[in-house]
Amino acid sequence: MPQTACPSTMFAPSGMGPPLASGEEPPQEGPGPGTGFSESPPISSASLDTLIQHLVPTTDYYPEKAYVFTFLLSSRLFIPPHELLARVCQLCIQQQHLEQMPLDAAKVKKFGPKILQLLTEWAETFPSDFREEKMVAQLKDLVHRIAPCDEAYRKKLNQVLQNLNAKLAAMAQGDEGIVKVTTSVSDKLVAFKTKPAPLQKDMISICNDPFTLAQQLTHIELEHLRHIGPEEFVQAFVQKDPLDTTKPCFSEQSKSTTNLEAYVRWFNRLCYLVATEICMPAKKKQRALVIEFFIDVARECFNIGNFNSLMAIISGMNMSPVSRLKKTWAKAKTAKFFILEHQMDPTGNFYNYRTALRGAAHRSHTAHSNREKIVIPFFSLLIKDIYFLNESCSNRLPNGHVNFEKFVELARQVGEFMAWKQMECPYEEERSILHYLHTAPIFNEDGLYLASYESESPENQVEKDRWKALRSSILGKT
Repeated sequence: MPQTACPSTMFAPSGMGPPLASGEEPPQEGPGPGTGFSESPPISSASLDTLIQHLVPTTDYYPEKAYVFTFLLSSRLFIPPHELLARVCQLCIQQQHLEQMPLDAAKVKKFGPKILQLLTEWAETFPSDFREEKMVAQLKDLVHRIAPCDEAYRKKLNQVLQNLNAKLAAMAQGDEGIVKVTTSVSDKLVAFKTKPAPLQKDMISICNDPFTLAQQLTHIELEHLRHIGPEEFVQAFVQKDPLDTTKPCFSEQSKSTTNLEAYVRWFNRLCYLVATEICMPAKKKQRALVIEFFIDVARECFNIGNFNSLMAIISGMNMSPVSRLKKTWAKAKTAKFFILEHQMDPTGNFYNYRTALRGAAHRSHTAHSNREKIVIPFFSLLIKDIYFLNESCSNRLPNGHVNFEKFVELARQVGEFMAWKQMECPYEEERSILHYLHTAPIFNEDGLYLASYESESPENQVEKDRWKALRSSILGKT
C-alpha cells in the first residue's frame, strides 16, 4: 500500500483532478484511465456531488493526494464528515455492486486496495473525525463487504483501527494535559511585598540565559502545535446561526477546537507573564534588567524561527502597565527592542514579518540541521488569514457550485502549517523552566496596573484615582 504523503508535499503545479465539462456530472463508474491529475487542468469549481464523486476511487482511478487532503479539509464547510463518509460508502457500494452476492472477486481486488488507501489517509490526517462511533461503524461496514475477496483487507482494517485508537488516545491525553492555572492577583502581589528577596521566585532566578529560555518556549509552542488538527482551522469558523439560510449550518457537526483555543490561551498567558515579570521588581534597576532580558529572549526566538513567542513577548512589553514605566525604560538598553518591533510591525499587513516568515520557511526547506527547520508562525495572524479564506470558501458561486480554487488556497495554507508543526523540538527539556512557564502566577490587567503604580507612582489624577481604587479592591487598603 502507498504511504500517506506529508501535507507539505501534497501540492504541486499539476492539476487537482480529472477534467470537468461545464455543468456535466461524471459517469457512475468515475473517471476512466488516462485522466491522471498531472495531465488534466485543475478544477476551478463544481457541484458538491461532483466533487464527492471525484473523491471516490474505482477499479482504475484513485484521486491525487492533494485532492484528498483539500476536499476532506474544506468540504466540512458544506457537509459534516460522517455524512461525507456515508456518501462515499454509498457510492462505493453502488459502483462496485457490493450488495450483490457473489462479489466479482477480480474487480474487488482492483478496487479494495484503493478504498483502503483512501480510508487510511482520512484516518491518519483527520483522526478526530473518527471520534464519532458512526464514522468507525461506516468504515468497518465497507471493509467487511469486500473482506470475503481477500482476508488481507481485514488485517489492514485492524491496523488502521489500531493506529487510529493510538492517535485518539494521544489526543485525549493532550486535552487532559493542558495546564490551567487560576491564581489570586493579591496572593502574588502580597507575597512579593512581604517575602524576603531570596525567597521570591521570578523568571531570571529560574533561568538567566535568554537562549535557553527561548529554547524552552519553543518546546511549549511545538507541543501545542502538535495537538492541533487541520480540521480545527475550518471548524472554528463554521456558520453557527441556524436561521441564516444563505450559508451552511452544521449544528450536528462536532466542532472540536480545544487545541486551537488552548494555543491562543498560551499566547495570552505568555504576554501577561512577561508583563508580570517586568512590573514586579521593586527596584527600577532590576525592572530594567528584566526588560533587557526579555528583549534578548525575543531576539533568540526570532533567530530560532519562533515568531509566536516573539510576538507574545513584544505584546507583553507593549501592554500599558509596562509601557507607562518611563523611568524604567529610560534605564534599559532598548535599541534591539525597536529592531524587533520593526520586524513585527503591522504596517502593510505585517509586510516585514511575512518577509521574515518566508525566509524562515525557505531556510527550513533547505536545512540539514533540525535546529534550522523550525518555523512557528505568529498564530493570531495565521488564524486571521485562514478566517478570510474560510469566508470565501463557504460562499457558493451564483450557479450553486463550490469554489474549489478557494479550497486549494485554504489547503495550501493549512498544509504548510501542518508540515511545520510536525517538527520535533531539537532542544533538551529543562523541567524546572517549563514548570515555571506553565504554572507561575500571573496578574490580570487590574493586577498589572496596581503593580505598575506600586513600582512607579501615578502621574495624573486619573491614575491616582485608579491606583486608590485598585489598592482598595485588591489589597483591601485605603
